[in-house]
Amino acid sequence: MASCCARLPLSSSFMSKLFPSSRFHSSALLRLPVICPLPFVAQVVRKAKNPVASLSSSPLTTPVKPVSPTASNSPTISRNVIEVLEERGLIESLTHEDIRSACGNPSSAPVKVYCGFDPTAESLHLGNLLGLIVLSWFQKCGHVPVPLLGGATARVGDPSGKSVERPTLDEETIERNLSGVKSNIEQVLRVGGNEASEDIWQIDEGKYMHPARILNNYDWWSDFSLLQFLRDVGKHARVGTMISKESVKTRLNSEEGMSFTEFTYQLLQGYDFVHLYKNEGVSIQIGGSDQWGNIIAGTDLIKKVLRQEGAYGLTFPLLLKSDGTKFGKSEGGAIWLSPVMLSPYKFYQHLFATPDADVILFLKRLTFLCLEEIGELEKAMATAEYAPNTAQRKLAEEVTKFVHGQEGLEEALRATEALAPGGTTKLDWRSMEAIAADLPSFTTSLSSVQGASLLDICVNSGLLGSKGAARRLIKQGGLYLNNEKVEDEGKVVEQEDIVDNRMLLLSAGKKNKLVIRLQ
Repeated sequence: MASCCARLPLSSSFMSKLFPSSRFHSSALLRLPVICPLPFVAQVVRKAKNPVASLSSSPLTTPVKPVSPTASNSPTISRNVIEVLEERGLIESLTHEDIRSACGNPSSAPVKVYCGFDPTAESLHLGNLLGLIVLSWFQKCGHVPVPLLGGATARVGDPSGKSVERPTLDEETIERNLSGVKSNIEQVLRVGGNEASEDIWQIDEGKYMHPARILNNYDWWSDFSLLQFLRDVGKHARVGTMISKESVKTRLNSEEGMSFTEFTYQLLQGYDFVHLYKNEGVSIQIGGSDQWGNIIAGTDLIKKVLRQEGAYGLTFPLLLKSDGTKFGKSEGGAIWLSPVMLSPYKFYQHLFATPDADVILFLKRLTFLCLEEIGELEKAMATAEYAPNTAQRKLAEEVTKFVHGQEGLEEALRATEALAPGGTTKLDWRSMEAIAADLPSFTTSLSSVQGASLLDICVNSGLLGSKGAARRLIKQGGLYLNNEKVEDEGKVVEQEDIVDNRMLLLSAGKKNKLVIRLQ
């Protein structure tokens, strides 16, 4: 957003939010269930011959269904969720040690815990997944998760971890992003039910969960006037405290500086906690470690505005690889959760490419596998009999199933098998078309390919730079046509080589692939 001048205390976007001419209505009260995936049968040493076939024998998640709450089926606090999160390395900091007793007393009422998701893009990414996983652990342990859509805060922009101000988003973009992010949350938390439902959710025989609730902070900020904000929120904030926060100091000392709009973000997020604590009974806020200052702002405001104790904060570590880079990013950008922006196949492949040095840590943080099974995998990795990438395959399967469901995982495994050089899966044009969006493609006429030299096709399609390069690759055993190794430099494409009279798949090595569409 553009920096605010000294004469204008809030940006025009923020003013339009505080004095709206119309109100954005969202289905803010959906109650959502979480289905936690059951673990697949571990294959520690022996790799499955056919990943799709092996998947069919693994247990499927029991479909959830809404049931009316009774004394016999009420969800119970099964374990102290703080202990569970600590065991899996999912806690960076706690605002109060009292949170342990608040979350672990079986005779106490379940706590409500929220995590905010600003719709700055049309989809959440892999880095955001940790927040949803922590919410899921709270739910599995008997508590009530509350994903909060930042319909209001997205109009301001969180400066945490940013070296420059976020670009201003127009109303149409924000609403489109809200729809996409809400869909992600529903996709990952396996949504069901309706706004008026007070049902709980049966996830298995004798096992029940409280439904999650999606809220949108625009529903209360849209009614806030500037005078209200200054009187009810601003008067409780101390500029010295706000400036002392690391994210603020870093920006103030930079050449870019910080606008007043960004500076007030911590107050907006802080008041979200006040509103949720007062009106929804939410007592815990969670977020990444870069959200510590904003979370503290919320617990402090609750003490000052409501004069009450009992609000807690918890941060989890950012998803970083051992080399310090973010795991949720790739050379092509973010690893999106939306299947529209990133196919389940590409999502699976990114997880499968996890280095050995990181895979055990990510199994603990990104999956619901028991720690004993993860420990067995870790031990197996140190043995000579260990089949390479077994742990990576487990990580990719579990996380892909959690995000994209059983169907998405099977799609990813079919595509993986179809694209494996030397694979035995018979190709057909439908399966090739499904993966074509994830690969470079080249369109030409059927007549220009049939009877043509494969060397010419490799060069004309752009797969390789010269016939000489193609010949060398054939000698090295690295050129494949429809996953079959090419051994003859004089190979000519024949009718039987063309998949369903429509396509060819060329591979230069294992990763450099090209789909040729024929017209």
